[in-house]
Amino acid sequence: MGTIDLTTSMTGMICLAIFIGAYAFVILEEKLHLRKCKPVLFAAGLIWVLIAFAYKKTGHAEEVSESIRHQLVEFAELFFFLLVAMTYINAMVYRNVFEGLKKKLIEKRYSYRKLFWITGLIAFFISPVIDNLTAALILCAVVMAIGKNYKAFIPIACVNIVVAANAGGAFSPFGDLTTLMVWQKGTVHFWEFFRLFIPAAVNFLVPAFVMQFFIANEVPEGALDADLQTKKGGGAIVVLFLFTILTTVFLHLYLHIPAFFGMLLGLTYLTIYDYFLQQRNKRWTKFMHKVLQTPNDPTKYSVFDGIAQAEWDTLFFFYGVIMAVGGLGFIGYLEWTSEFMYNDLGHTTANVLVGVLSALVDNIPVMFSVLAMHPDMSTSQWLLVTLSAGVGGSMLSVGSAAGVAIMGQAKGHYTFMQHLKWTPVIILGFAASVGVHLLLNGV
Repeated sequence: MGTIDLTTSMTGMICLAIFIGAYAFVILEEKLHLRKCKPVLFAAGLIWVLIAFAYKKTGHAEEVSESIRHQLVEFAELFFFLLVAMTYINAMVYRNVFEGLKKKLIEKRYSYRKLFWITGLIAFFISPVIDNLTAALILCAVVMAIGKNYKAFIPIACVNIVVAANAGGAFSPFGDLTTLMVWQKGTVHFWEFFRLFIPAAVNFLVPAFVMQFFIANEVPEGALDADLQTKKGGGAIVVLFLFTILTTVFLHLYLHIPAFFGMLLGLTYLTIYDYFLQQRNKRWTKFMHKVLQTPNDPTKYSVFDGIAQAEWDTLFFFYGVIMAVGGLGFIGYLEWTSEFMYNDLGHTTANVLVGVLSALVDNIPVMFSVLAMHPDMSTSQWLLVTLSAGVGGSMLSVGSAAGVAIMGQAKGHYTFMQHLKWTPVIILGFAASVGVHLLLNGV
């Protein structure tokens, strides 16, 4: 925290206005087609430049530099963690791992109601491993393929997937950016997250139970696109990813090594496997050229291609949020907010309010702000704010990365208003999950 209180100064108020303005552009991303990282990066830069000018006048410019470096270290740890995870996911996409899953589900010829539950349950159980955004996009592709001849199925199934993916991501350090931040900060230990499993399941099951009655209980008809098979090597990459997660957890729990270090070590598993794929590729290409006279290449893969295809917009957005919120904290706004929320309103009310704010804004800046405030709370309250921030965004389609991404993927089928139709039952699930958490885990 800076030694100068700028909260009531012109500099502080301008910085706050800049952040609010930038986030307005983020919320309107789908309409403006302006990538969300751009306004946030610009805002972060302006905020710290204005702070630096204010501090230079007082002769304490070095404090600004030290604080920026501190924020950068926090971002770097999360950056490398996410970059490795994204690289693995992109490798699986290239090997058609998720297309294989889609093909198997379609071939089973389940009824729409069964597929509603199956896609929701898969989203709930794979999001703790591959994160809620990726899980939502994968299952949305399945729903789009299944619902070609029953358009009413797509929006309600997409709502269910968003709720399920966000709920599943809330009880795992790997399931959401907010849980990852909480884990890396050390406020909640790895195994303690799983105390949220039952509350998270309630959050998913309550609205799903109501929504299922609005889905026809009939089998999809017509030919479906299910031609793609998982390519050779896809299964091995899944195993390597799971082994990377186990390595990260072991190093963090038993040797207290930062999580990003374990993930980067796990990336070497993929690079070594990539080497063997490349060698096989050379032999295969030589054989095909000599015998069949064709350049067909079923094994070609490069780890660096996976890194290049990472969600750089998300990574830079995250950098902008950390730096911008860090700047507002340096000014003194987070201390003031913490005083109001956690002292005047009380921990439980404040942490539930975080969930509501996550739906209106986004859970990443909200959770980072809470971590920056670092209120003195019990483990149960830290779990409550983790749950609240994770599942609160499900109330609106723009409240979570999963919802925003699916709106883009299922354009015209899943919209803000179609999601809003189910907001009352989602709020019911949110309230039930908070109640179950307080009942099981205490205050």
